[in-house]
Amino acid sequence: MADSFSFEAIGTGWRVDTGAALVPGQRAELLRLAGEYDALYSRFRADSGVTALAAAGGSLPLPPHGAELGLLLRSLYDLTDGGVSPLVGDPLAALGYDADYSLTPAKGPAPARAWDDVLTWTDDGVTLREPAILDVGAAGKGQLVDLMLEYLRAEGHGDVVVDASGDMRRAGDGTITVALEHPYDPSSAIGAVRLGTGALCASASNRRAWGDGLHHVLDARTGRSVDTVVATWVLAEDAMTADGLCTALFLTDPADLAGSFEFDYVLMYSDGRARYSAPLAGALFS
Repeated sequence: MADSFSFEAIGTGWRVDTGAALVPGQRAELLRLAGEYDALYSRFRADSGVTALAAAGGSLPLPPHGAELGLLLRSLYDLTDGGVSPLVGDPLAALGYDADYSLTPAKGPAPARAWDDVLTWTDDGVTLREPAILDVGAAGKGQLVDLMLEYLRAEGHGDVVVDASGDMRRAGDGTITVALEHPYDPSSAIGAVRLGTGALCASASNRRAWGDGLHHVLDARTGRSVDTVVATWVLAEDAMTADGLCTALFLTDPADLAGSFEFDYVLMYSDGRARYSAPLAGALFS
């Protein structure tokens, strides 16, 4: 790659690699996209749109890409019988994963409120009938990866990789090899995949863990951290979909999602077993 741009955004590290040099205006636009997204959806910022909804409910207008995010989240909510939900923010905060990162549970696990009781998500924005903490982490980082890559493609960059700490999307000829990080040992991998044009996203319960068995992947139906699956990887056409499916695979069988999405996957369970879609049979190390 001719150019590489690293920066921090939405609480994680990013790297953008391009086959042609990025001009200063393009770097500035990538940072603007990240800042705008964070200002809408971060539940860790006192001045975000989501924080305003948490305080008083009401409506929050969203840009056009907000409709795409809402449609995906609703689909995952329905396919997992409510296990994946943007209303999981309140149970997460109660368990200590709050705006102050207290990591100290204020109360025990509790289910998230039902989508149709509280939330309306339209093409124009979101409306909460009562205060609630929205959390779009199930697919939001992936969508921001997509927004950055699509911007650079529109700017004429034909060879691009946008990598948000393991959630990535690539455009260009050929393939690159990407290791699947072992969830219990970041210095090793359980396998490697070839990524052409498309997205590869990962989720692991050890990435944001605290307390006794507490981590950020909750089942919204119970408010409890998932303890059967420890890591997921998904290959899909775009990063928002891959990111969302990574979360959903903690909560439902791949067959429940296959009728609605085209994807390949690897799952790793807490007992050390791995499960994978047929095209990735050779991706895992024996």
